[in-house]
Amino acid sequence: SPAGMVLSVLVILLLSVLYEAVKMGKAVLLQRALLALPRSLSQEALSEPQEGDSRDSRDSREPSPAQSRWFWFHVAQTLFHVLQVVLGYMVMLAVMSYNAWIFLAAIAGSTLGYFL
Repeated sequence: SPAGMVLSVLVILLLSVLYEAVKMGKAVLLQRALLALPRSLSQEALSEPQEGDSRDSRDSREPSPAQSRWFWFHVAQTLFHVLQVVLGYMVMLAVMSYNAWIFLAAIAGSTLGYFL
């Protein structure tokens, strides 16, 4: 029916816009994660303490605030990535229906999403 086709085109358009928004959100999250790390953070600061370290063994097992903050940024980026992959495959499957209107909706949604 014509109403169902219009609804399908709108849904694909919105999914494409959402795909681009998630892609940009992932990039912004990466930028914030890099800015949240202290400038003096080095690979040694993230590694395990050496035997001669002055901290006791109980403190050496606890993650540093930088490690904890980076872990949560990494978890958020992973969730954004999963959402991006799912949306991408959904749009791809819709395009593979070989319907010209669906294809145009995916292109228009991707363009609009990138523009916004």
